[in-house]
Amino acid sequence: MRLMSFLTLLLSLALPATAEVEVHATGDMGVVIERTTGSVLIVDQSDMDVLARVEGFGDLSHASAVFSPDARFAYIFGRDGGLTKLDLVTQSIAGRVMQAGNSIGGAISDDGRLVAVSNYEPGGVRVFDAQTLDLVADFPTASKTIGLVDAPGGRFVFSMWDTGETWIVDMSDATPDVTKVSGMGANPYDALITGDGRRYIVGLFGEDGMSTLDLWSDAPVAQRILPGYGRGEEPLPVYKMPHLEGWALAGDRFALPAVGRHELLWLDAQKLTELGRTKTHGQPVFAVARPDGRHVWVNYAHPHNDTIQVIEAASGEVLHTLKPGPAVLHMEFTARGHQVWVSVRDANRIDIYDTQTFEKIGEVPAETPSGIFFTARAHRIGL
Repeated sequence: MRLMSFLTLLLSLALPATAEVEVHATGDMGVVIERTTGSVLIVDQSDMDVLARVEGFGDLSHASAVFSPDARFAYIFGRDGGLTKLDLVTQSIAGRVMQAGNSIGGAISDDGRLVAVSNYEPGGVRVFDAQTLDLVADFPTASKTIGLVDAPGGRFVFSMWDTGETWIVDMSDATPDVTKVSGMGANPYDALITGDGRRYIVGLFGEDGMSTLDLWSDAPVAQRILPGYGRGEEPLPVYKMPHLEGWALAGDRFALPAVGRHELLWLDAQKLTELGRTKTHGQPVFAVARPDGRHVWVNYAHPHNDTIQVIEAASGEVLHTLKPGPAVLHMEFTARGHQVWVSVRDANRIDIYDTQTFEKIGEVPAETPSGIFFTARAHRIGL
């Protein structure tokens, strides 16, 4: 009891004198982006409830978040170029900079010292001190940058829409080291890094296929995978580009959304060869594996965006279909996968499902919710 009293005293001293905030541990917290109101909800997974709504984040029409290693701070990347530091303990904005004109996401270094932001306008990537939000480095690219991820060793990796290059930036020393890899393909539109930090996979909009880099190699080179996966078939209109950070590594295989097709592609995680395909309800946007890798949950682009399908990884079969409501935008599993939280934008709520029974067990009101991000991401590469 004395230890707890002492810790409570320390926490209270760390808060502003005017704050009237009940102190919560951050381990089972998360944030929900309210895309049309420029606000962010701080939520509690255990209680399935909202702890606070914080306003002042600007344009969140395409927003994402990463977390500090201690899971106290969330860094919110807004579409308007705003980088905002949110304190989950005081439930307030701890810092904000307008660093560009149009941004498309960000990443935090493996040691938590640096936050990087990927920009459409003026292009390039800018890197900031995670504590102060002071600018540390600027990497102009003369191109829209996409697919920014963190990699082990204090590195950031990102790709260029216009030039088809991928840059690997090593920030571990005082002077950054940049490796440029050409020939990734036409119009990379998003990318991911595997949880072991080895493979960086890029989706291509300008051609039929994907590319990958082996980041364990001393001199990574572009390797094409799934070339011509739609060859001989008329492509469908693309209503929404898949978000590749949601690509699922389920056991020994990847589940990859096919661009402009009603298909999920299965790729051998070691050989990088196609294993098969699953016909889906619509054009997949997010394909997210439950943390144990047994099931993959998939949502879809308009006009099929009221539906989620649960697909078994081993067989590729659709096990269950859910109809949460209009405009299902995002799904986020709890750390051990017993629940999944689903944003239903046009119904202004978050639905919560038991992942064993597929039963809805709760809901949380939210204003036009989109991205859901839990603090467990603080301890995972690329998230």
